[in-house]
Amino acid sequence: MNVCLIGNSLTNLVLAKVLANKNIKTTIFAEKNKKNKFFSRTLGISKNNFDFLKDQVLDIEKISWPIKSIKVFNELSLKEEILNFGFNNTKLLLIVKYNQFYKMLEQSLKKNKYIKKYQIKNKYFYDSILKNNEFQLIVNSDNENKISKEVFFKKIKKDYKSVAYTTLIQHDECENNQAVQIFTKKGPLAFLPFSKTETSIVYSIMNKHLKEKEINDDIIFYNQKYKINSFSEFEKFKLKFSSLRNYCNKNILCFGDNLHKIHPMAGQGFNMTIRDIKIFSKLVDSKLDLGLPLDSSILKDFENNTKHLNYIFSSGINFIYEFFNMDNNFENQLSKKIIRRLGKNSLFNKMVTKFADNGIIY
Repeated sequence: MNVCLIGNSLTNLVLAKVLANKNIKTTIFAEKNKKNKFFSRTLGISKNNFDFLKDQVLDIEKISWPIKSIKVFNELSLKEEILNFGFNNTKLLLIVKYNQFYKMLEQSLKKNKYIKKYQIKNKYFYDSILKNNEFQLIVNSDNENKISKEVFFKKIKKDYKSVAYTTLIQHDECENNQAVQIFTKKGPLAFLPFSKTETSIVYSIMNKHLKEKEINDDIIFYNQKYKINSFSEFEKFKLKFSSLRNYCNKNILCFGDNLHKIHPMAGQGFNMTIRDIKIFSKLVDSKLDLGLPLDSSILKDFENNTKHLNYIFSSGINFIYEFFNMDNNFENQLSKKIIRRLGKNSLFNKMVTKFADNGIIY
């Protein structure tokens, strides 16, 4: 059994390890110029998904940092949170630096006899891989290649007209297990701790092109906790919502950001992908247990099991973004009347926490 994964993403490395655990030969193809940078990017991984990664993929406990509570503020209320999530000192999220995770996983896969990795050397690769029968299944996690543009181009799309700026701040040592999300008048600003002296910043700015000094000044203004010593270099990327209309075509399956892109404010993008991998893994197990081959039918099964749920989940994240965006336009009166009341309801807090940890069906 041979499976082809296209793209140099963390998603493909995780999927490759899950398939290799089942003794499935997996080949990763990646273009030379498409390297992962993300020097200041961190991932917030839910406890449920973290346990899956630790059990099935890689023990990243030593490079993770636990988040035990999350506080949400808005422009009107910077001193008193409108929402506060956290129960019995449990871990809500674990923060991991993208590059550290990627390098550790990439290194571990080099020793795996079921996984090979090759560079795409010419423009005819995509035509040839579609014509030959070397691979039973092809998983495409690169949303910019020829297959994505010519085969999987039908999407539900939305441009947030925003740019996300990410950086890392170095600060004096402190107790640092609480994440903070502030819905500012310019856009959501998140403080995501990943050590006693380092915190990741994600600032999504709407309809504005700010200079680095202006962004620094905003972060310092909204910062309620840290004595900041330095900022790392800023990275930025445009924010868009997308949901693929068709997940598969013949023996090709799209995956990762190719399937769904959401706003980073809730930190759920990679968590959605891990949940997809868990479902795909269970479907593969079902086929193998019955002695059936891994053919294109499993791709359609995957689409039927995940498409509607992914759309509901991503639309929910989009609704939260739009709600707080509208709330700012009404001088935070909506959150003052609605969200504060909900925030005091323990059942609501538990439901939201479970939703963020498990998605819709877990």
